[in-house]
Amino acid sequence: MLKKTVAGICAALAVGGALISTSCRTKFDARDPTGEMFPAVVGTSLSGATVAIPGDFHGKPVVLLVGYLQETQFDIDRWLLGLSEMKTDVAVREVPTLPGLAPRVFSGFIDGGMRRGIPEADWGSVVTVYGDAAKIAEFTGNREGLPGRVLLLDADGKVAYFHDRGYSVGSLMRLRETLAGFATGSRAGPMVPSAANDDPWQSAVH
Repeated sequence: MLKKTVAGICAALAVGGALISTSCRTKFDARDPTGEMFPAVVGTSLSGATVAIPGDFHGKPVVLLVGYLQETQFDIDRWLLGLSEMKTDVAVREVPTLPGLAPRVFSGFIDGGMRRGIPEADWGSVVTVYGDAAKIAEFTGNREGLPGRVLLLDADGKVAYFHDRGYSVGSLMRLRETLAGFATGSRAGPMVPSAANDDPWQSAVH
């Protein structure tokens, strides 16, 4: 829901200065942060509340669905639907993340556009990050804006699960297995798909 808006802002400000234009294109190479502590960032929910991540979720796991581009919304919506159908008791936050000066300047305009496309009942679960956005972008990489980045943080704010290759039933099942490990006290390593046992439909029925 973000790319076209930000692209328009960048185009409009390009004549105003190279620094602002460049800030719209802050890019970091892709990386897997599994096992690392999520950086301390602060965002604002669409309902207006200040949200500290991971601080506000200390002591409990949380799923973060990070999006850098407008087109990411399709992938994130599939994750939201899958997580809802999974009926797992875990907090889920959608985190539109916009590095750069221009998005920060126009944050009110951008957030207003998002509110118009999201039911008011869901505003509290959408946390936009501007000032600290580069921390997240560097942590996960954002050079390839699609698809979304899915992170499961444990009770201490450490990344227990990370996925950046698009939604699939198999990836959802692996996230569920990681969550189940929290309940049993298991701290197994990241779930790595194998060629011999990566049939998502088989995983879904076992």
